[in-house]
Amino acid sequence: MPTLHWVGKDKVVNHHHDVPFRVLNKVSTFAAPAGLPANSTDNRIIHGDNLEALKSLLPEFEGRVKCIYIDPPYNTGNEGWVYNDAVNDPKMKRWLGQVVGKEGEDLSRHDKWLCMMYPRLKLLQKLLHPEGVLFVSIDDDEAHTLRLVLDELFGRQGRLATFVWRTDGNFDNQAKIKNCHEYVYMYSKTPEAFPHPQVVDPSTPTGSKLNRPVIRNTIVKNGPKNPVSEVVLPAGFPADFDEGSIAPRSDKWPHYLDSAQVQNSLLVSQVTVRSGWSSLDLLQAFIANEFKPLLDRKGQETVFKLMPSGAVESIKTRKPSHVITVLTGQGSTQAASTDLASTGVSFSYPKPRSLIRYLISMLDDDQCTVLDSFAGSGTTAHAVLELNLADGGQRKFILIEMENYASSVTAERVKGAIVGGVVSSDRPPLGGGFDYYTVGEPMFLAEDMLNEAVGTEAIRGYVAYSEGIPASDRTTPDNPHSPYLLGLNRETAWIFHYEPDQATSLNMDFLAGLRFGGSTGVSKPGTVIIYADRCLLSKDFMLKHGIIFKKIPRDITRF
Repeated sequence: MPTLHWVGKDKVVNHHHDVPFRVLNKVSTFAAPAGLPANSTDNRIIHGDNLEALKSLLPEFEGRVKCIYIDPPYNTGNEGWVYNDAVNDPKMKRWLGQVVGKEGEDLSRHDKWLCMMYPRLKLLQKLLHPEGVLFVSIDDDEAHTLRLVLDELFGRQGRLATFVWRTDGNFDNQAKIKNCHEYVYMYSKTPEAFPHPQVVDPSTPTGSKLNRPVIRNTIVKNGPKNPVSEVVLPAGFPADFDEGSIAPRSDKWPHYLDSAQVQNSLLVSQVTVRSGWSSLDLLQAFIANEFKPLLDRKGQETVFKLMPSGAVESIKTRKPSHVITVLTGQGSTQAASTDLASTGVSFSYPKPRSLIRYLISMLDDDQCTVLDSFAGSGTTAHAVLELNLADGGQRKFILIEMENYASSVTAERVKGAIVGGVVSSDRPPLGGGFDYYTVGEPMFLAEDMLNEAVGTEAIRGYVAYSEGIPASDRTTPDNPHSPYLLGLNRETAWIFHYEPDQATSLNMDFLAGLRFGGSTGVSKPGTVIIYADRCLLSKDFMLKHGIIFKKIPRDITRF
């Protein structure tokens, strides 16, 4: 498979490993006043460098985010972008200088953009659920390079779609050819697991058969791909009429080798029919299943019935699914900007929330977490809350914004969506709430020493993540076995014997305080991993009892 190379790639391809884990500090909580609609409240807005924020989300969210939408800088040279061609943002200047070193002085604008995007995409991939999807908006400036990078990360087979969004609104009338489109790439780690989206393209006319709850089609279909074969319809096969008969015939399809008698909407005795068939395997499975409904490959409940004409029809209870790759009627950034301005929020080129709402709705999961690491004005959060209100879902959002307007624009826009506050049918209060975070101190200091200033809870969470303890096996300090227990299953116990103000020892007294068996009802697992400052047990004893010691990485000379 072709891969893309650029100046600085070798410096950033594994840079996500070097990004420090930092603690996320909760600054404030905002919740809808009483009386407003119920909506999700376990949401987050994070102010800070999205590279560091993404890394900090891993302990809690690695492999758990079902939907990611990002609208990164398009690398057009417009100075309004945070990560613009000139790299005027101080954080990006410092980051490029630290990561790619002297090469940073010679990078083209495309090299700079790719150096910025690659490690962020790597972390987004780690956060993405195995059956989740990633949407990335982009235009012609970097569409070609972005696709090659995404193909490299997800494999070419990971691309579910390339959507072309036809933007409404004004175009550059001075241009020789008016540009009226952008792209949205859609990728998945396991595309074969992604089901047919249960939505219909919004531009579909309301009277279209795609909106009908039931699909009826004859399965009589003759041609080179549907060779003629005989099918025996047994007694009891359902009919779509109460009473009647169909005489033997060979002058029209399907041919009847016997007379078919129907009473009480059921075939009285078996009949052999001959034709080409479009759904022969499913028809035979329906017969073998004693005429009980089956699911077709789209997951639609399907039955078959004999018609008065002698035809056999499939009748499917439709699960609406009609997504096409050209997105129209989804508004424009100009209109979205004007809409925000009417609420007192000034922001250039926000995406229409109808576009984001439609993309998110392609996931058949109304409980999922939606992540946007280039949050801008907060359109993704607004779209999530709107979807929840429309279908009763409890989707959660995580927004990350590095610019200082994270509080004054992003959070304020989401607050406005929650409480309404604008006299307009298009701005009803959506309810819900969110926590506002900043990116705080690193988990480790120089020489890989633990930064104990981050607090015991954060340290426990990081150790649990680094040990790979499944979320379902993690424990809180109030468990019945030990306040130091991190996680427990039938095979392994993980214990973090840590005190912030004193050195700890793994010794016989500590082991005696662990409570397994007896009233707890849980036997000691075969393997016990214990973190402490010192180990006073012999190697033979630990080997005999399945104990593994790990030293807490801190400077204990101060104790």
